[in-house]
Amino acid sequence: MRCPAGIIAFFVAAALALTAHAKSPSYFVYVSNERSGDVSVIDGATDAVVVTFRVGKRPRGIHAAPDGKRLFVTLSGSPRMAPGIDENRAPADKTADGLGVIDPAARKLIDRWHVGSDPEQFAISKDGKFAFIANEDDASVSVVDLGSGQSRGKIKVSEEPEGVGVNPANGDVYVTCEEKGEVFAIDPDAQRVIAQIETGGRPRSVAFPPDGLHAYVACENGGYVAVIDAKSHKLLSKIQLPTGSLPMGTAVSRDGKELYVSTGRGNAVAVIDTQKINAQGSPLLSARGEGEGEESIAATRGGRLSSSPEERGKGEESIIAMIPVGNRAWGIALDPSGSKLYTANGASNDVSVVDLKLRKELRRIKVGDGPWGIAIVNAAN
Repeated sequence: MRCPAGIIAFFVAAALALTAHAKSPSYFVYVSNERSGDVSVIDGATDAVVVTFRVGKRPRGIHAAPDGKRLFVTLSGSPRMAPGIDENRAPADKTADGLGVIDPAARKLIDRWHVGSDPEQFAISKDGKFAFIANEDDASVSVVDLGSGQSRGKIKVSEEPEGVGVNPANGDVYVTCEEKGEVFAIDPDAQRVIAQIETGGRPRSVAFPPDGLHAYVACENGGYVAVIDAKSHKLLSKIQLPTGSLPMGTAVSRDGKELYVSTGRGNAVAVIDTQKINAQGSPLLSARGEGEGEESIAATRGGRLSSSPEERGKGEESIIAMIPVGNRAWGIALDPSGSKLYTANGASNDVSVVDLKLRKELRRIKVGDGPWGIAIVNAAN
């Protein structure tokens, strides 16, 4: 029996429509490239770079507004220096400091606001109206109105503030301060410090699960993740990662059951079972390698991660997997479905795409020079 031409045409058109839909991007990945001063945009459907555009000096922290209509990226005129170097030997261009405003539809920088000195990382308040920005060389946090770009306050913390996170449950702001190994908890409405938590180990970033009950802090020099009770603001435990790990970026799964931690020059992403952490806890561990910094990785078995029984600390039973990625993995972010993880690999100038179900790296995407941070924006926005 012959099939009518009209029916054939209908099915052909439907198939073509489905194919086009399958190829259309559902999200874009924005990558700040610190050394080249630009942002690369990756199509989430093809994992290919579609454009790279200039934004200014040393773009690092990058996040999208809740509605996805704008992106913000911190810019800094302070030169890149290793910890402990005399800053007087390297003059800073303070005119370059600011918070860049990006139009994701036009894919270009549309504004730059002066927000503080040497801004590095930031987080957007629970209501989406303000940015809390860590000013690395000023031991402070700036509060900026994202509607007007105007300053709304400044909060003193300790030296070298870097990571900033907002508790999704109550809006509390956590700020990690590297030099003294401290985390500051801030009341966003009163703009005052409500707790100071000692973690040690040069804390670099902080992430919260959806219920906001805990805070997970990546401590680079200690090689561990500090677990904090976000209600009492007390340190609960430290989860030691395998030798060679330098914990940097943090992200939590949508259901809160898994924590992902990039390990810097450990060149891997740790997958941690948060249910085991929260149910059992683990004792406070002495920090291993504090004060050594990233340079210490060269002395640890050729720069590769290792973990023998005598080296492991209690609490490692919560580590599900160590997934190899690119060189010096820093910023990380989940795709909208939570099934893929992207890592900014600062030393290999690429982005790793990780399949979290398969626990493996799928591919690497070349971007600009010195990729640092990652933000995900839905294409529908």
